[in-house]
Amino acid sequence: MESLCETHTDIKSLITELKFPVSDWEDKWMDVYLDSSVSVLDICIAFSSEISRLNQSQLLLQCVRHVLDVSSDFPSSEKLLRSHNSLDDWMLQITSKNQKIENCSLILNKLTGSLYLGKAKTSAKGKVLMRAMYGVMVQTIFVCGVFSAGFSGSEKALVDLQVSDKFLWAEAFNGLQLDVNGEVRDLFRHGSKTVLKDLEAVDSCVKNLHPLTSTGADQPDAEKLKHSVLDLGSSSEKFSAGLDILSKEVENFFQIVLSGRDALLCNLRVSDVQSKKQKKGQYR
Repeated sequence: MESLCETHTDIKSLITELKFPVSDWEDKWMDVYLDSSVSVLDICIAFSSEISRLNQSQLLLQCVRHVLDVSSDFPSSEKLLRSHNSLDDWMLQITSKNQKIENCSLILNKLTGSLYLGKAKTSAKGKVLMRAMYGVMVQTIFVCGVFSAGFSGSEKALVDLQVSDKFLWAEAFNGLQLDVNGEVRDLFRHGSKTVLKDLEAVDSCVKNLHPLTSTGADQPDAEKLKHSVLDLGSSSEKFSAGLDILSKEVENFFQIVLSGRDALLCNLRVSDVQSKKQKKGQYR
């Protein structure tokens, strides 16, 4: 996600440096760009909602750690039951579907279908910009596809793009895409429910602790329970820290895409006003 922020920021700088007038942009490309930017913003919103959902699930684990305070005496049957129920709720919540994330595959398919190498009307600068924007969208679809697959736990969100070899970076990109998408697919085919390693670690700790909190079973070994709680705390804290970083990066990416879109719309309005003034001057 950080790489997308850097790339989209670089494109904004390129537009400024080229000083390429909006009036020289091909109309079809502008329409595609404006539609595509809305789709990218929708994907950002979906990612943010999923991060929020995962953060909320962490509250259940915080409750478990608080109730099973390993620094105090062995927890009572009531505390074990409360913890057991919280772990049940966590496992149920973590496997539930987020419809916004499920819709990302449809959005990505739409973006792929509209992937378009624009043509400048006359300017050589325009050709540079169009090719750069094409590359940005290719990277955006690829990265968002991997994240969507990771969040949804399904390979259907992955996108296999075919980039023409007329681009110098095509071979490197196609190779990277083949490796990354192939690795993600292998993980799912071998039974992994997620490609998020930190979440997988938390899930493993929850499954280890869950039977130890069952009040119907024999009282678990105090040391085993203590280590299980500590392991859960360590893994969940690491996962929460990762979610915080990712949340900030998604928000930053959202703002970069939004500001770029707003800048284009502003330039279009200015260009339209100037065009009307020129036409009005011709009729005087």
